[in-house]
Amino acid sequence: MQILISLLRGVNMAGHNKIKMTDLEALFEKLGFTDVETYIQSGNVIFNDLEDIPPLEISAKIEEAILKKFEFNIPVLIRTAEDLKKVIRSNPFSVERNFNPEKLAVIFLYEMPLQTQIEKVSNVDYPPDKFYISGKEIFIYCPNGFGKTKLYTNFFENRMKVIGTGRNWKSVNTLYDLAIKRY
Repeated sequence: MQILISLLRGVNMAGHNKIKMTDLEALFEKLGFTDVETYIQSGNVIFNDLEDIPPLEISAKIEEAILKKFEFNIPVLIRTAEDLKKVIRSNPFSVERNFNPEKLAVIFLYEMPLQTQIEKVSNVDYPPDKFYISGKEIFIYCPNGFGKTKLYTNFFENRMKVIGTGRNWKSVNTLYDLAIKRY
């Protein structure tokens, strides 16, 4: 059995790609996943997979089911509890002077970026905002808040030609806490 966290890109309760979390939970259960739980209304789903299917296959299975039921073509990013643990431990900004976790977010990427994609943002500098790419995650630290930053999901998707979805640091930690309670 594996405990997984599904991060749906672009799902919300109002307007664009509207899916009720209760409907999303029911869809996951119909797909055979167990102990399905949603967190806030933006497509975060914690669930168990009894078959130990590889995460990319699970993503495809969920994407296909969402397209069929809701008619939305939505990327589904899967992370394990262990993946989130590594993200939390590898936060490059926690050592910053006056670090404020409320000013940190993580963009989870669908696939590992190529070096050529990373190079497209390597010289980007929008002080005081900072970012750091680590594997399939981009850490974004905006000491003055996210209201006016240029460094967010759309920027990286457009510049690097990647697919991602952002979560604030509180959500990342809460998703991890919800996942490890299942052990």
